[in-house]
Amino acid sequence: MAVDNLIHYAHTRGVTTLTLDSPANRNALSSALVGELAERLTRAEKDRDVRAVLLTHTGGTFCAGADLRSPPHPDALVALLRQVVELRKPVVARVDGHVRAGGLGLLGACDVSAASNRSTFAFTEVRIGVAPAVISLPLLPRTDPRAVARYYLTGEKFDAVEAARTGLVTAAGEDVDEILAPVVDGLRRSSPQALAETKRLLTVKVLEAFDRDAEALTALSARLFASDPAREGMTAFLERRDPAWVL
Repeated sequence: MAVDNLIHYAHTRGVTTLTLDSPANRNALSSALVGELAERLTRAEKDRDVRAVLLTHTGGTFCAGADLRSPPHPDALVALLRQVVELRKPVVARVDGHVRAGGLGLLGACDVSAASNRSTFAFTEVRIGVAPAVISLPLLPRTDPRAVARYYLTGEKFDAVEAARTGLVTAAGEDVDEILAPVVDGLRRSSPQALAETKRLLTVKVLEAFDRDAEALTALSARLFASDPAREGMTAFLERRDPAWVL
């Protein structure tokens, strides 16, 4: 069982709040954080008092992507993303900061999400020599394909308004808690059975993508992360320099 020191837990009136709290790596997806988050989600699934899960963060970053010093195995990340999608309780993301790379996959797996105007987003995989492979499983069925093509290929940073326009998040605005207040209230007023079955209807296409593509994308991710270009890209990132291929 994971040590409970990277995820804060709180429960109020049917809503369990899970707070990513790994400031040393800007809430990056380390093997430890992925394991602990999976454990917390499992507990929420089994708890009959939990109507919904609110996923949020400490600090100025929701999630910086995979932890390059202690990355989770691609299989573990696939399992976590699928767990969020399949959870019988709605999972709501609250973003008041930056989201990068693998963190966007976690965001895309959630059922509802809101971001403050101070939030920024970027698919930075291409800049370190890899591809947004595994995170495509929840993202591609839910986002605008032309926008995703641009941001996947360039690694550009974009804002919360653009994230909402492309379907990456549900809504954006000045006060993320104000945006989420009616969402949380609605979930509290809803039947647990109805929520579970409605979520099942909404996630059919996403789960089809997992069933069809998870094995191939896991293999692609593992191959790319073990490649020479990726080693150069990750080393350059950690050394705060441009990788060798930059013109």
